[in-house]
Amino acid sequence: MTAMMRVPRTRGAGSGLLLILLGAWGALIPFVGPYFHFAYTPDTAWTWTWGRFFLEIVPGVATALGGLILLISAFRPVAMFGAALAAAGGAWFVVGSLLGPVWASSTTLGVPGGVPAALDPGQPTGGPLHMVAEHLSFFTALGVVIVFLAAVAFGRLAVVGTRDAQLATGDEVTWTKPSRRREREDKREREDKPANQDKPTTEQDGERPSVWRRLTAAR
Repeated sequence: MTAMMRVPRTRGAGSGLLLILLGAWGALIPFVGPYFHFAYTPDTAWTWTWGRFFLEIVPGVATALGGLILLISAFRPVAMFGAALAAAGGAWFVVGSLLGPVWASSTTLGVPGGVPAALDPGQPTGGPLHMVAEHLSFFTALGVVIVFLAAVAFGRLAVVGTRDAQLATGDEVTWTKPSRRREREDKREREDKPANQDKPTTEQDGERPSVWRRLTAAR
C-alpha cells in the first residue's frame, strides 16, 4: 500500500513550475508594477500596505509553495497537498479582492462600514480598459488560472496509472521514449508479418518455388 503512494516527479512538474511563476507574479506585481504604470494605489514601487500583504503576498506565497511541493515531491499525498495549497491561494486571489467592497456596503446601526486595511487592495489606475486589465492580472484572471492548473495537477495525482502500479509491484518501468530507429523496426515487422501469414502452409522451403510463382502471377 505504501508503494502505491509513490508517484513520478514528472507527474506534477509542469503544473508546479507554472504555479511557482504565477505565484511569484501575484506576490511581486504590486511592488514592481508601478515601474511600468501597471498598479493599484498607492502607485509607487515597493510600497507596503496590509492590503497588499493579505490579498497578494499571502496567496502568492501559498501558490508558489504549493507549486514547489508539486515540483519536487514523489509522495502522492504530499504532492496532492501542494496542489490543494496552490488552489487555495488562487481562490483567495479571486475572493479576497471582492470582500472589501462587500464589507464597505454593509452597515452597523445605520452607519456605513469601512474597509479594513487588510481587505483594501487600493484602486486601479489608468483608463477603463487599463483598470480592467489590472484587476484581471492582479486578482480575478490570475486566481482562475491558478485554480485550474492546481485542479489539473490534483486530478492527475488522484489517478493511479499503469506505471504507478508497476512501481508498486516492483516491476521494471521504462521511462524513456523508444528511439526512432526502434519505432521503424517495429513498423517494418508489423508490415512484414501479414505477408508471411499469407504464405501457403503446404509450401515447404525449396519445394517447387517456380511453379508457385507462375500460379501466383496468373491469378
